[in-house]
Amino acid sequence: MINMLKKIIILSLITMISQAQTILEHNKRSVDCEDKWVTFEPDKSGKYLLGFIYIDSEAGLTFNYEGEFKIDDEGVFKRIDNIDSIKTNSLKARLRPDIKGIAEIPKNKFKELNIDETPKWLKFYKEGENSIERLFKWGYMYNGWNECEKALTFLLKAEKIDSNFEGLQTEIAFSYNALKEFKKAETALLKAIKNDPKDCYTLKELAYTYRHMDELKKSAEIYHKMESCDNIVYIQETAYNLAYRYYELKDNKNFSKWSAEVLKWGDKKSIYSKNIEILKNELKD
Repeated sequence: MINMLKKIIILSLITMISQAQTILEHNKRSVDCEDKWVTFEPDKSGKYLLGFIYIDSEAGLTFNYEGEFKIDDEGVFKRIDNIDSIKTNSLKARLRPDIKGIAEIPKNKFKELNIDETPKWLKFYKEGENSIERLFKWGYMYNGWNECEKALTFLLKAEKIDSNFEGLQTEIAFSYNALKEFKKAETALLKAIKNDPKDCYTLKELAYTYRHMDELKKSAEIYHKMESCDNIVYIQETAYNLAYRYYELKDNKNFSKWSAEVLKWGDKKSIYSKNIEILKNELKD
């Protein structure tokens, strides 16, 4: 009889745990959760943090702490904090974009937690959200987090407002390059070059695009235009990309030529100088 009771208790606990796991799927990253109510893994007592993730234009991804809750045996979400206290003593935490194990709060649990789908305070962070400046900034941030497909959702909206907005076409091209849509990247970069033929970042991206389209002659031509740039890292990076491609093609003559260009622009501590020496040694073996 005692053994049977133990089994029943254990089975009940397993059922409770599996119910909570079904309700909350901890499979999101912080970068996936803009404008979402979320929680993290519970503590040992089964208590969950409750909060809302949004983007602050200066600070980036931010978790706004809104209290705590538990999930009862029936799967009901129950707040265990003082709601009025939380509202007047809001705590914020800046988040890296790669934090994992986050769960979205299901919409059908909002009423149980006494939360609105959109917090009232969020409106202050949404001012000018359809302006080209904000769309560009959001696209730039998402590109910086390697979320280039998401970045394009903002950047292409910005393009409809003003396709010549400073830096926009190059940022669009950055997204397309990362997504390996090199023809689209080229189109955007050629538009950018018309607006500013000497912009080093734009030239670097265009050289990268041509290198990945295997138009190596065009990439080399862009490289030579870059030699007057102030940013030596961009120049060395472009030379390295060309050297690496010739390494892949087993074209020793051109590899040697571009290796020399790489070493010309940086000391031995440079990452590109170090990598080119590794490639040289591999060719010798």
